[in-house]
Amino acid sequence: MRLVLLIVVFILGNTPAAAAEFVAHVTTADGRPAPDAVVALRPTGAASKTPIRFPWPLTMAQQNIAFDPFVLIVPLGGEVTFPNRDKVRHHVYSFSPAKKFELKLYGREETRTMRFDKAGVVAVGCNIHDQMAAFIFVTDTPYTAKTNAAGDAVLHDVPAGKGQLSVWQPYMKAPGNQVTRPVTVSAQGGRENLVIELRAIGPGHTH
Repeated sequence: MRLVLLIVVFILGNTPAAAAEFVAHVTTADGRPAPDAVVALRPTGAASKTPIRFPWPLTMAQQNIAFDPFVLIVPLGGEVTFPNRDKVRHHVYSFSPAKKFELKLYGREETRTMRFDKAGVVAVGCNIHDQMAAFIFVTDTPYTAKTNAAGDAVLHDVPAGKGQLSVWQPYMKAPGNQVTRPVTVSAQGGRENLVIELRAIGPGHTH
């Protein structure tokens, strides 16, 4: 009987920490939901070496003289397509330190691609249409999601334990438009309420 108990203890002690769902609810100081905020959780310990994959398409289209989506989350090393679905030509570019690039004039139903190999925020614009603006958030953690219209970002399969939770929004009143706080995720998951302060909404924010 003792041998059986020892085996059971050994197995339980070597079982990986449970993974669960973690929800971050992001609101403004006056209680309104904050959409287009990127929430990222980095568990304490060694980073996972598994390639990061997200269920949404790595596509930033030009449509109706705007970028769609306004904020796109991309895994480190991900390749983004930039299809032009307008009747006019566009000239897509970025001067951001995380990725400086230029996709020179191209027309309707044409597509360009670009790989993003450095974590950080990439502000995207069009040299022809100044009102067009968007952001690509290149992340090195698989536990990254964007808030919806209700201000909720759902992170799936988050391991239980301590970590650092960050929230970024392009119009946040904070250094780097981002704040970070420590969190502890239980085996049953968790929920964190985050309050951020926003500047006036800028051009291009139509979502």
